[in-house]
Amino acid sequence: MAQPLMPHATASWLVDNTALSFEQIAEFCGLHILEIQAIADDTAATKLTGRDPVRAHEVTQEEIDKGQADPEYRLVMLKGPEQVRRTKGPRYTPVSKRSDKPDGIAWIIRNHPEISDGAISLLIGTTRTTIAAIRDRSHWNIANITPKDPVTLGLTTQRELDAAVAKAAKAAGIEAPVDTRLEGDREALITELRAQREQAARVESGEGASTTPAEPTAETLFRR
Repeated sequence: MAQPLMPHATASWLVDNTALSFEQIAEFCGLHILEIQAIADDTAATKLTGRDPVRAHEVTQEEIDKGQADPEYRLVMLKGPEQVRRTKGPRYTPVSKRSDKPDGIAWIIRNHPEISDGAISLLIGTTRTTIAAIRDRSHWNIANITPKDPVTLGLTTQRELDAAVAKAAKAAGIEAPVDTRLEGDREALITELRAQREQAARVESGEGASTTPAEPTAETLFRR
């Protein structure tokens, strides 16, 4: 399925400017719903600048209106940008995030020991030597390494991580773990996040400002 040229930036814009559900945005942008929730809750690794898909001629306003009117409706792109496939070799990681790699590697080793060093290397963009050093705790900075979700750190996407876990589980002959973090209370969580965003917007616009009288100052007291 075609995806926007800049899926995370597009998702950020759709979260801020439309009433589309997280599921609709996730499917349109080709992202995991947890990534959309992180963007909506401002817990993404980096603050994103929204990209308007209407101005980019990737979707029409009429299509967005259809989605807002029907939560079950799935948006259709006007055109799909030329997808750039990543060539073989290590994944490029921005300099600002390279110090986070050991934490992401440690998290995968702890939570998904079935994933091979080669798969971790491709997923995060690191060397097998570094992974082995973290695995056997001989890494020079092991005392300061704290396991952290590589998706939260922005080192990979939830879909890529899920695919690596599923592939490793299949190779090992075990059942791939199922993400149950949203089961049962997904709608409640989405409603809560949306309410928090609306409240924050009201406060910023002054609508939600406190009506409690200000503390009297010396100037106001003397005026009386």
